[in-house]
Amino acid sequence: MAQHSFEGEEIEFDWIQLQKDIRGGEETRKEKLIRKIKENPMIPIGCLATTCALCYGLWSFRTGNRKMSQYMMRTRIVAQGFTVVALIAGIGMGASKIERPKK
Repeated sequence: MAQHSFEGEEIEFDWIQLQKDIRGGEETRKEKLIRKIKENPMIPIGCLATTCALCYGLWSFRTGNRKMSQYMMRTRIVAQGFTVVALIAGIGMGASKIERPKK
């Protein structure tokens, strides 16, 4: 019986190794997300700010506070602009890191 469970574990380890070979050492989605956030943390911060401004603005509109609703919609536009600038800056920094072949 013990030998049978050992064979099952061996087959399981073979399957894990096969998955690693197929992926070719690629990172998982979670690992890629974490790496991208570490490379440019301003984009998630901008997205979070945009979402918060939008939600609070919609809540203010629903409760009848029009002045705060307008203020939060303008804040949302600023946060979206910040996110776009952070995205463009991240692309520019990434492009400058790429080594170009010498002729």
